[in-house]
Amino acid sequence: MRHILDRPAWSALQTRHAALAVGGDLARRYPPDIIPFAAARDDAPESLEELAGLATPGESLFLLQADPIVLPPRYAATVAADGVQMTAERHFPRLVEPSVEPLGEADAQAMLDLAMLTKPGPFTLKALRLGSFWGVKRNGALIAMAGERMKQPGYTELSGVCVHPEFRGAGLGRLLSLFVAGEIFAHGDRPYLHAYATNTGAIDLYQSLGFRLRSRMNGAVIQPA
Repeated sequence: MRHILDRPAWSALQTRHAALAVGGDLARRYPPDIIPFAAARDDAPESLEELAGLATPGESLFLLQADPIVLPPRYAATVAADGVQMTAERHFPRLVEPSVEPLGEADAQAMLDLAMLTKPGPFTLKALRLGSFWGVKRNGALIAMAGERMKQPGYTELSGVCVHPEFRGAGLGRLLSLFVAGEIFAHGDRPYLHAYATNTGAIDLYQSLGFRLRSRMNGAVIQPA
C-alpha cells in the first residue's frame, strides 16, 4: 500500500492544497507562479497522458516520488536527481526565540533573493501561499529563513531552509529547523523534509535533530520534448 508521502505533491493537491490544484482526477500540478511541482496519480497511461497536458511548450514540471519516475508521453527529463525523505521521529517543542520572526508579503522579494543565492530548491515570490515562513534579520536584512511547503493530512513539509553565506556556521539553519518543526507540531502535524542524497551535511544535521530516513526519493525536472 502506498504511503501518503510517496507522491507528496499528488497527496497534497488532493487534500490540504486542493484549492491550489491545476488538473483533474488523474494528474495535478501547482500553479507555475507558486511552485513547479506536479504529479500523476499513478503510472497508468491515462494518468501520464493527463500529466503531459499540464505544461506548455518550454515550461518545466518538477516530479518527486518514491517509486521510479515514468515520463509522460512527449516529455524529456532535463535534470534527474536522487533524494531522501525524512520524517520527525521525536516531538519538537515550540520554541520561544526573539531573534526569529514571522515573514510576510513585504518580505517576499528578500525571501526570493536569499533563495536564489543559496538554492534550497524551487522557490518563488508566492511561496507564502503554501504555508508560513520565519526568518532571522540583521540590521533589517534577511539572513536566514525556513518555512512550510507541501501539506498532507497529518503532515507538513519543512522546507526553504537557507542561510546567507556570510552567516553560515552560526547555527541559524539548526535554529530555524527546530523552530519550524516546533510550529508544525504545535499545529498537530508531523514535520517531514526532503534533501538531495548528495547533501550529506544537511542529512547529518537533520539526523542530529531527530529526523530519520523514511524513503529514498526520485526527482526529475521534465519538459515537453
